[in-house]
Amino acid sequence: MANIVAIVGRPNVGKSTLFNRLTEQRQAIMDNQSGVTRDRHYGTAEWNDKYFTVIDTGGYVVGSEDVFEESIREQVEMAIQESTVLLFVVDTQTGITGLDEDFADVLRRSKKPVYVVANKAETAERAHASAEFYALGLGDPYAISSQTGTGTGDLLDEVVKHFQSDGVEDPDAGIPRIAILGRPNVGKSSFLNVLTGQERSIVTDIAGTTRDAINTRYKAYGKDFILTDTAGIRRKARIDSNIEFYSVLRSIKAMEDSDVCIIMLDATRGLEAQDLNIIGQAVKAKKGVVIMVNKWDAVEKDHRTADVLRKEMIQRMMPIDYVPIIFASVHEKQRIFQVMEKAMEVYENKTKKIATSKLNEAMQAEIEKFPPPSMKGKFVKIKYMVQVPTPSPTFIFFCNLPQYVQESYQRFLENRLREHFDFTGVPITVFFRQK
Repeated sequence: MANIVAIVGRPNVGKSTLFNRLTEQRQAIMDNQSGVTRDRHYGTAEWNDKYFTVIDTGGYVVGSEDVFEESIREQVEMAIQESTVLLFVVDTQTGITGLDEDFADVLRRSKKPVYVVANKAETAERAHASAEFYALGLGDPYAISSQTGTGTGDLLDEVVKHFQSDGVEDPDAGIPRIAILGRPNVGKSSFLNVLTGQERSIVTDIAGTTRDAINTRYKAYGKDFILTDTAGIRRKARIDSNIEFYSVLRSIKAMEDSDVCIIMLDATRGLEAQDLNIIGQAVKAKKGVVIMVNKWDAVEKDHRTADVLRKEMIQRMMPIDYVPIIFASVHEKQRIFQVMEKAMEVYENKTKKIATSKLNEAMQAEIEKFPPPSMKGKFVKIKYMVQVPTPSPTFIFFCNLPQYVQESYQRFLENRLREHFDFTGVPITVFFRQK
């Protein structure tokens, strides 16, 4: 059985701060505004050589004006169901509230081990005040400070006693990562939910619904991947709050951590400047790229529309003309699994290793047909080439005068490499070194 600890409670009691403390990373977005966390957010932690998964959840409320209230509550209930231990976070500053009492009843029905975590106990006075949480009827409250880490050690000593195994240090090590990126409201969370067959991310028509980068294990076609749903990336000038700023940072970090990026576009709006910016960032980071044009069902079209639009998009993206483009509809479940198949194919291309003998056989023939043009009366002679072990395809061409190789000839070699060895969707890096 997996070791899973869910952090639950009403809004603004410091759940995300505790999550970041336990995982020792600033993964979850923290803000004094309540309701910042919406989806379930997973991380890994260790205590006394016991490894476990930590789930951060949104604030559990009933009868509020928050349009996300019901969806957040469903996410919390799912976290409770899959957990081994529950950390019920309360606030020593405000004391017991009606929401705390109502939620305590919910936790009692779960039949799971529950620890009352009296947070924000930075002073001795607040630590003593935590005694009032005995009234919740869930056992001894643990006075802690998520901000400073005070008291968390004693809490974890008790929590790990419920684990039946030592757990795995990094259950996601070596598993390919696919990030779902795009502007706000293009359908990223809906895409993840359809793929996983569950309400993994909250979906609404409101732009900016997703805030954290949400990781989900996904198995299909005999492959195991981590899918990451991200917040929409807008231009800097359009970002109007600290929360959105940090959401975008999490999205960019998810891109940097990924192997392949599925970049979603809105078919009703076409390829916009911000889409080009996101594609450019992914390529600059040497990530595999698949472009998914979502909401294809909402576009009036004939048998030529897709081909015409594909050509127009490639023309605008030049020189990035090697990225696959798939027209799909999450709403109609049209070609969404084709997108995943293509993402897996791109991952295989990204990790492909070409034998030096095959590489030289193919490329020397091309170089003999079209040798490097002379420059300033100098003739470049390429002797041989090798692929070097890097996260993305990288090749070194050894020659006599690397400084005289022109950029146009470098692009020629990249195109021939793609032609011979199929690097669809993957940026190629070519270096020239003195031999």
